[in-house]
Amino acid sequence: MFNHLHEECGVFGIFEKKTTYVAQSIYLALFALQHRGQESCGIAVNDDGVFRHHRGDGLVGDVFMQQRLEQLGTGNMAIGHVRYSTTGGKNANNVQPLVIRHIKGNLALAHNGNLVNAPELRRQFELNGGIFHGTSDTESIAYSIVSQRLTSKSTEEAVEKVMYTLKGAYSCVLMTATKLIAFRDPNGFRPLCLGKTEDGAYVVASESCALDCVGAGFIRDIKPGEIVVISRDGVKSIETHCGKKGSICVFEYIYFARPDSVIEGSFVQHARMRAGAFLAKEHPVDADIVIGVPDSGLDAALGYANASKIPYGIGFIKNRYIGRSFIQPSQNQREDAVRIKLNAVKENIEGKRVIMIDDSIVRGTTCARIVHLLREAGAKEVHMRVSSPPFKYPCFFGTDIDSKENLIACKYNSVEEIAEQIGVDSLGYLSVESTNKLAEKAKCGFCNGCFTGIYPVEVPDELPKDKFEEKLNHYSAYYQVLD
Repeated sequence: MFNHLHEECGVFGIFEKKTTYVAQSIYLALFALQHRGQESCGIAVNDDGVFRHHRGDGLVGDVFMQQRLEQLGTGNMAIGHVRYSTTGGKNANNVQPLVIRHIKGNLALAHNGNLVNAPELRRQFELNGGIFHGTSDTESIAYSIVSQRLTSKSTEEAVEKVMYTLKGAYSCVLMTATKLIAFRDPNGFRPLCLGKTEDGAYVVASESCALDCVGAGFIRDIKPGEIVVISRDGVKSIETHCGKKGSICVFEYIYFARPDSVIEGSFVQHARMRAGAFLAKEHPVDADIVIGVPDSGLDAALGYANASKIPYGIGFIKNRYIGRSFIQPSQNQREDAVRIKLNAVKENIEGKRVIMIDDSIVRGTTCARIVHLLREAGAKEVHMRVSSPPFKYPCFFGTDIDSKENLIACKYNSVEEIAEQIGVDSLGYLSVESTNKLAEKAKCGFCNGCFTGIYPVEVPDELPKDKFEEKLNHYSAYYQVLD
């Protein structure tokens, strides 16, 4: 609706020592991870090798009523997923967790990330008779694991072999009849952590904020390339694919993760406040008030205000009841759609020189509408500061930044031209150098390819998320000609 960045997916898994209502714990955890995906969600429960699952489009609270949770029954293991599609689009068969029944047992898989070689993997399986039901890259991961499991002694051994063939971003939780397995790509593009409850249950989550919701304490981040196997024998780590320092997506700190999460040893809120402080140093301006665009711009605005000694204030009130499924108004009203989600606080804005902080500018249309709200509220000047560098390149690892033609930073040659387009008196972006300093305690490096065009792994020449299905259709058309 607002031409902004879309969230990532979120995964969660729990292994209990006893049989209990594990779906309730997954339910609570998915609420904590809802910000990472609002398109669909699902839960799979393992009851002594019998898998029960439910998946659906919509928010966690809409998909899982109490009756539905009770129908999932009891078990000692469960995994859950919240989704925003980065490949595969809206297709019922793409909703996760994927549950597969194969000759060696049941398997359920939830995945956060994006593979750069998913079409090639899929094509190989289809040429050998494989049948796919959806269009997501997660299905290619599941198919790869099942294929290797047929000749492996254990599922973790199959995962270890499969990781040699997977290219791109994947933080996954996998459930078998007896084990909960978490594994993360060697670059660690997406976060994944391990925790434990007071009664001894182990949990795995995309973010530490989900651990808090189920009363679990944080143990550690799962290492890039690591496979963690949880069973009744305890926790085992396989580090065959470890060794790289890692390059987590820097936008996890700028936008995706919840402010109260800790990722790779650094608090997300602290990283955002540092972004604001860096902006104040790099792009100072005389003003009367600093405001943030809810929600991810608020901490950066506070950091800017503290560093610049300019008062921090509330500039916008956000309507919390507008979800991703909100139906856009008619074309004539489209320009005013942003009013439904944000309302300027006139008393704080009128007659003042305003510094507005936001996490990013994608196409620029939303920014222009928000700036217009400030002008209508009587702002004397509007100076925009952005807590990330300009987006100039597509992301291949799960962020919804698809192609250059839609990015405002690629359409115009200078920051001044962009400022003119969105209607601000001045515009300043955070430097790439500063993004590498946001998480000062982080134990890994960062991927900032969407800003620089330099990626930690080899990427296709161009493969936006909406081109994945086009590539599959190309293969299908080719086979029909052969037929």
